[in-house]
Amino acid sequence: MHGRILLYFLVFLTACSLNATAAPKALKAGAHAIDITPTNFPVIVNGGFLSKTADKVHDKLHARCLVLDDGKTRIGMCVMDSCLIPRELTDEAKKLINRETGLPADRIMISTTHTHSAPSLMTCLGTDADPHYPAFLLPKIAEGFKRAIENLAPARVGWTVVQAPEHTHCRVWIRRPDKMITDPFGEKTVRANMHPGHQNPDCIGPEGPVDTGLTLLSIQGLNNQPIALLSNYSMHYFGAPAISADYYGRFAAKIEQLMGVTNQTPAFVGIMSQGTSGDLHWMDYSQPKKQVGIDAYAGELANMAFEASKQITYKDRVSLAMIEQEIKLGVRLPDEQRLAWARSTVEKMNGAAPKTIPEVYAREQIWLHDHPVRNIKLQTIRIGDLGIAIMPTETFSIIGLKLKLQSPLQPTMNIELANGEEGYIMPPELFPLGGYNTWACRSAGLETNAEPKIVGTLLEMLENVSGKKRQKITDTHGNYAKTVLGDKPIAYWRMNEIQGPVLDATKRRIPAVYEAGVVFYLDGPASPAFSGKDIINRAAHFAGGRMIVAPKHSSDKYSIELWFWNGLPSDARDVTGNLFACGDRLSIGGKSSSSGRLILSATNGEKLTGQTEVPLKKWNHLVLAREDRKVTVYLNGSVEISGEIMPPEASDCDKVFIGGDSGNNANFEGKLDEVAIYKQALKASEVSAHFKASGM
Repeated sequence: MHGRILLYFLVFLTACSLNATAAPKALKAGAHAIDITPTNFPVIVNGGFLSKTADKVHDKLHARCLVLDDGKTRIGMCVMDSCLIPRELTDEAKKLINRETGLPADRIMISTTHTHSAPSLMTCLGTDADPHYPAFLLPKIAEGFKRAIENLAPARVGWTVVQAPEHTHCRVWIRRPDKMITDPFGEKTVRANMHPGHQNPDCIGPEGPVDTGLTLLSIQGLNNQPIALLSNYSMHYFGAPAISADYYGRFAAKIEQLMGVTNQTPAFVGIMSQGTSGDLHWMDYSQPKKQVGIDAYAGELANMAFEASKQITYKDRVSLAMIEQEIKLGVRLPDEQRLAWARSTVEKMNGAAPKTIPEVYAREQIWLHDHPVRNIKLQTIRIGDLGIAIMPTETFSIIGLKLKLQSPLQPTMNIELANGEEGYIMPPELFPLGGYNTWACRSAGLETNAEPKIVGTLLEMLENVSGKKRQKITDTHGNYAKTVLGDKPIAYWRMNEIQGPVLDATKRRIPAVYEAGVVFYLDGPASPAFSGKDIINRAAHFAGGRMIVAPKHSSDKYSIELWFWNGLPSDARDVTGNLFACGDRLSIGGKSSSSGRLILSATNGEKLTGQTEVPLKKWNHLVLAREDRKVTVYLNGSVEISGEIMPPEASDCDKVFIGGDSGNNANFEGKLDEVAIYKQALKASEVSAHFKASGM
């Protein structure tokens, strides 16, 4: 009897223990912003190709520290006003923080805002680290964490996301094929480069999408008193004279003012962390230049954050989790010829700092040769149902979107330039376009497959901290897509993919292959009819590559339908661009004939020409319908070409080349979307219905 009572008692205690484990304890939070403004001048400043110094302070720099504790796990985050921090320095800082506070090194994140107006902590391009500032900084960071821990108090947290599309834009633009520029190694390789200038006629369009999300983590005391606001936005930097915290410091001051907590104790800490902004900037190069001031810019974002924070729902019992993982990645090593050039160039410098861009990159080739493998530290954090992905890279926006869309935690913010600086990363398909972000150096030197490895690891880590599987990126069909599918195409490639392969929306799942020179996830025709309400319809940008498919359709009875956005003026070359070819070839005329108009060419040399000059950089709906010798080309729902030409041989239709022809000549330059192939010749009424369904 006594044994049975004891057994029941033990079961009861076990149940109580399990319940205690399952229910998170009350959260505690503490924050502190410590002044890290240099006191020893002049100070070396990095962020440019060549070295420069500053001898005065325009506004103060801070390391903004935040500590959270759920009773089981304590994590610390620091966002400091600096351009870059090397891995070695963050490791040293974490050891010091651990000694002084007991906070485990693997529960600490240290990131930089990426202001280009702060003292240099590492050698980058032509700038060396300042000889005094790193030693000055380290104890300051430790003190910031110590003070944040001293400020720990019962707290509650909440989060939200607001879209801010007017304040960040793609800064890397694809250039015309006849307007390529030369890289620092003397080779004409640059099809895409940053900061092209406003409405530059030499450029076609941006090379990637924009993450416009402003993510907020708000921390309050149980008396509703604000403790900290951790904001996250993807915009590279604004630009300010050194020494300055750039817009990040102004944002922090403005949000404190808006919340009415400028004199509270402990002091409120406003934080703006850096999102995935490797290819983003505040300037919109698609529009005429505007005069925008840094104070106005920071104020507008702070106002948006303040208004959004009013809608946050708070929780005082959330669990925390944090993990970190290292992966080894190779660098893009110089070949023997480039290494010989680099050594010869550096030898002539006689130990002096680089004075030209070629000298900068010569020195960097030797560094890459001497450091062929990099250890990359990645982290993920879970705060309740909020995820944070943390990486030591300057990360292109499309990568941040991949993480946000697939993360099992919604929402997820991305913090880059954390726990080191390993340079720019971008998807593999962008490397063939060249440009500054691909010029191999320690700040842009990782292997071409670094991006999928980093994204894959971070998603696994987010799964780990959440205990959930990642989300699948789904393709939603609006009215236009449903109308197309209703007419039973052989294949229908919507081209909405954020990464390969290209997916067929029909049940046949006919594969399509992109060649090098095609990039993903650009804005497509802007209508909810394509992908649904409040969802951006995406398209692929063709910059020298083609999409190749093998749908097995008849050579004398078929239709091809697509949307196209031509980015090349009709006076650039003899043929402006081949839209597609499958024996029949449909192109846009150039200097040689029919400038800017559609031309349908048969394999025997017969041609039919349209009358409408296709507008530059505008979306157009296009259908070619063939039934034996009879062909009709529809442009935006109306007949543009009608007549008879010889059908191709069956062997000419084994493959369909989208964005080019079989000879890889005069490939299309611009965006293509919604490619469908039918075994029948679409009727005029069906074409009209498709165009009408688009809402364009």
